[in-house]
Amino acid sequence: MDSFTSSVWLKPPRTQSGAQPSLSREQIVRAAMEILDSEGLAGLSMRRLGTRLGAGATSLYWHVAHKDELLELVVDEVLGEVYVPEPGDASWRTGASIVAAGMHTAFMRHSWVLGLLGRHPTLGPNAMRLSERCVALFTAAGFEGMAVSHASAVLFSHAIGSATSNAAIRSALTRSGKTPAEVAVEIEPHLEQLSPDNPNYAKWRQETSATRRDPEKLIDETYAFGLERILDGLESWLETHRGAP
Repeated sequence: MDSFTSSVWLKPPRTQSGAQPSLSREQIVRAAMEILDSEGLAGLSMRRLGTRLGAGATSLYWHVAHKDELLELVVDEVLGEVYVPEPGDASWRTGASIVAAGMHTAFMRHSWVLGLLGRHPTLGPNAMRLSERCVALFTAAGFEGMAVSHASAVLFSHAIGSATSNAAIRSALTRSGKTPAEVAVEIEPHLEQLSPDNPNYAKWRQETSATRRDPEKLIDETYAFGLERILDGLESWLETHRGAP
């Protein structure tokens, strides 16, 4: 089955004739997200969803034909959590920072969504609202044509990449049952043994030891540093190419 041409968003709306299901699409999506947030993608099935809702298959399949369609709906629901300021409410840098931070936060809150991005077309109402407002934001800043797409793609890639690596770290720590500090203590002797063969890295570790004692703060600083450098680059490009043919 082609996951693009069979998208739930490309199907005509269901007619209201005949018996109506006891559940709404909103109820189904909300329950699915609760399962995903607690158990991840492996924990979600149509049967488990029906059991959670106390509903039969008829009510579920009236709204979604299969699990893939359900996953499209929950992805769009997550994108609905991302706020994009209206052009003029803030500078374009501030607006872009808010969008990226909102996306990063939403993807960390629902880390299972990271495994779904790109599998289906994002054509839902929330995805289109996000796209519409981002186009307006970057166009108002002076980006034109495909530069609007390229600039937003770079921004989103940073938010998604950071969320992906951070979610992986958190997942590994959860499986280990250890804190970041405990893991650091365990690997410290091994890193000391490697120091003679890696003098530059060893010197850097020594110089930054105090800064690296708070992993959560370091993760936040790394994300913020990357975001600011991306915005610096986009701003520099914009100044150079503004009004160019």
